[in-house]
Amino acid sequence: MALAFSRWVIRWRWLIVIATVLIVAIAASGARFIEFSSSYRAYFTTDNPQLRAFDELQNTYSKSDNVMFVIAPKDGKVFTRQTLATVEWLTQQGWQMPYSTRVDSISNFQHTQAEGDDLIVKNLAENAASLSDTELEQIRKIALAEPLLINRLISPRAHVTGVSVTFILPEKTLGEVPEVVAFARKLVEQAKARDPNVDIYLTGMVPYNNAFQEYSEKDLMTLVPIMYGIIILVTILTLRSVAGTIATLLVIIFSAAAAMGMMGWLGIKLSAPTATAPTVILTVAVADSIHVLLSMLHGMRSGQDKHTAIIEALRINLSAIFLTSITTIIGFLTMNYSEVPLFRDLGNVLAMGVVAAWLLSILFLPALMAILPVHVKPGKMRDGATMERFGEFVIKRRNPILWTVTLLAVGLIAFIPRNELNDDFVKYFDKTVDFRNATDFMVANLTGVDQIEYSLGAGESGGVSNPEYLKKVDEFVEWYRKQPGVMHVNSITEVMKRLNKNMHGDDPAWYRIPEARDLSAQYLLLYEMSLPFGLDLNDQINVDKSASRMIVTLSHSTTKEILALEANAQQWLREHAPASMVNHGTGTTIMFAHIGDHNIRSMI
Repeated sequence: MALAFSRWVIRWRWLIVIATVLIVAIAASGARFIEFSSSYRAYFTTDNPQLRAFDELQNTYSKSDNVMFVIAPKDGKVFTRQTLATVEWLTQQGWQMPYSTRVDSISNFQHTQAEGDDLIVKNLAENAASLSDTELEQIRKIALAEPLLINRLISPRAHVTGVSVTFILPEKTLGEVPEVVAFARKLVEQAKARDPNVDIYLTGMVPYNNAFQEYSEKDLMTLVPIMYGIIILVTILTLRSVAGTIATLLVIIFSAAAAMGMMGWLGIKLSAPTATAPTVILTVAVADSIHVLLSMLHGMRSGQDKHTAIIEALRINLSAIFLTSITTIIGFLTMNYSEVPLFRDLGNVLAMGVVAAWLLSILFLPALMAILPVHVKPGKMRDGATMERFGEFVIKRRNPILWTVTLLAVGLIAFIPRNELNDDFVKYFDKTVDFRNATDFMVANLTGVDQIEYSLGAGESGGVSNPEYLKKVDEFVEWYRKQPGVMHVNSITEVMKRLNKNMHGDDPAWYRIPEARDLSAQYLLLYEMSLPFGLDLNDQINVDKSASRMIVTLSHSTTKEILALEANAQQWLREHAPASMVNHGTGTTIMFAHIGDHNIRSMI
């Protein structure tokens, strides 16, 4: 059958080549429909429990997608007129960013103080350029003593600060994230032009999403052409045939183009995982082509005419290429068991690419080689003697080689238990990437990037004013602050304690949870009525005041450490908190930690 198929390919070579070009062109034309998915949500199915919990929390309070401007004065001093003026300017400009809903900085932090029976709520650092030395020092003392600012928007050494802009992206077009990042980059340029004394770094969830899109596209434009160049060079050196090299290159291009085009036709979006597909398809396509071409060239150098050599090469390799391709296709299709939709997409695209590579290598490649002029001098293949000697060496020393390789394999397998699950999304990027450098700088100097968020229920409407509830939340906050790797904990309890102190003449002894529920409710109402638009407590308290949000910020932690910490937090809540407060932590950090663990189990 293989012999008959080989002869059929030679007979209909022109028809096969023309049909192949037309079919590949139709398939590849689907590439115009490809869109890039830059949202981290694409890694999760709509029924993923961690994503659903995260969406519920964000719908209850507010979105946490943000851009963080990390401001580092070159003189190491944040509390100067010049630097505070830059912070103030960036804070004002942050409100002008597309889709922005909130801007937080030390400049507009809502500082409270008592004047007689009145509660005064105002920006911490207004009109920075005209502040006196005494006012600068007072602002510095307040900021460095404020739990809601330290290790969040101001470093303990007061050498780095941040401006955080929060967004609600409509998610109607793919240009929203690049639009926000482009605006942010312009603001950085403008701010540095106004104040050459500062370095400004861009990080946050929005730049993270943008970095995936930006650098995946950049890789496609740079790494893929480089790989093609290397493949061409190696193919020329291996085959020593211009016609063979051209045919191999066309098989590679056609295979990748057909697979990527089918992505568009099927509505599969381009993402960081699927952007690697052309590289993988290239590898498979080269292997298939080289097998056929080496056998063909060997036959021609042995004295066979071209058509006979092609027929013999196909006869020899047809079953082997089929078996290799079908097992590879099955392997990639098993990625559909993954819990990550993007990995399923990758598996399906790769399977289509392997199918294309297989068909091209047994149809298009031999048909094209039958048409192209191939000049081969009769004679023994130069590497034939080398391979024969190697084969004889393996046969002669089969026993020691068998035992050596077996022991080596067993030794390497023994290290499998040392593998650890650690999905660190920052380290997805090389240190040459601006986002990676900015995030590393922020973690080393200001605050963390990993967060665990909780919605802690009070059990009743208006229950967030209940002193017993607030005290229990405060206990949970203090427990978290004692845990290794925790940099900051943001909770409504700090606001309530500060208000209680304010309403008792700013006496530090009253920096504690109010004892009476009606007092707590009055303090909260008075405070909320004094807050400016955009800086309300909707990001911390739900509408009917039956729950509050707590955000734990961590330094660089491994996935294993994060999951262990959250498990300990659950145990603490079960043992010390009322049932209404018991709730699993959520957030992108937790989501990726769980999906990594679940994905490995599902793939196994």
